[in-house]
Amino acid sequence: MNVLVIAAHPDDEVLGCGGVMGKWAAQGHGVHVSILGEGITSRYANRCDADASQIAELHARSQQAGRIVGAKEVSLHSLPDNRFDTVPLLDVVKIIEELIGRLKPEIVYTQHGGDLNIDHAITYRATLTATRPTRSHVVRAVYAYEVASSTEWAFQQFSPPFQPNVFVNIEETLEAKIRAMECYESEAREFPHPRSPEGLRAQARRWGTVAGFPAAEAFALVRQVCP
Repeated sequence: MNVLVIAAHPDDEVLGCGGVMGKWAAQGHGVHVSILGEGITSRYANRCDADASQIAELHARSQQAGRIVGAKEVSLHSLPDNRFDTVPLLDVVKIIEELIGRLKPEIVYTQHGGDLNIDHAITYRATLTATRPTRSHVVRAVYAYEVASSTEWAFQQFSPPFQPNVFVNIEETLEAKIRAMECYESEAREFPHPRSPEGLRAQARRWGTVAGFPAAEAFALVRQVCP
């Protein structure tokens, strides 16, 4: 079975799905990651001022992080960082449709639609459009994941609020998730920031207490089609 993780930015895929990706990969399934945005260019007043070598380094780290969690493939695209709202939604949808046509995943994980970050919300909307459950569509289930320092910092003021109803035991893959996140040195922060190693462990343990596991990742099931 193929699993597709769609992320707006480099590091979102690890923050939201690092544990479950490792679990799917360990079970022999094909885990594919697609990162839609180029990353870091929003730190510059003008996108063209961004250092191309820094972007290339960030993308190399995405590949490294993918190897740590067992991803079969990490594909990177070039949508403008934190500027997805300047791109026609159809263009984002077409990227995802091409991925689905090529990879034929049965399960898709995507950003949560109520996140603080605009790119996350647009990725969510585009994913739902690209995975419309027509009779012949290969995708059977779509899950939305949380991203530390974006999902919770929306304080449930945007719709939909993150209300997870699926919990996955990541006791055996949590440390691989932490190591994968360490690849993103420029995105990591010191405790008590949510993206610190301590913050990610606390998040996993918190969801673990909800589900009865030592550590868990939480997801909102968007839709599931059972044949």
